[in-house]
Amino acid sequence: PDLSGYEKFGLGNVKYNISKIHVTAVEFPSASISLLPGTGIKLVIGNASLTIDMSWNIRTWMFKDSGRSTVYISKVSVTAIFSTPLDNTGHTSISLTSCRTTSGDIDIKLNGKS
Repeated sequence: PDLSGYEKFGLGNVKYNISKIHVTAVEFPSASISLLPGTGIKLVIGNASLTIDMSWNIRTWMFKDSGRSTVYISKVSVTAIFSTPLDNTGHTSISLTSCRTTSGDIDIKLNGKS
């Protein structure tokens, strides 16, 4: 979905809109799944990266600008624990019990008129 809103900075408000958000690349160079007896499943992803392209525009009382942006997020780690209980019909269900995510580097490239 698009993101839009207002932020207060110094002498005025900044109105922003981020649209056309597309994930263009995802890499999982290190991923593993293991069973946790009596608990469920553990998923570990290490050193992942992701690239996102988007359009943006901002407007203040002094100026307005718009353009395209590329965001590259690297050194992403995710650890998730899923429980796998049986439901009342005897079928296995799955639910997220815990999740921890960290990212190392974020590189943002803005291309606009100004």
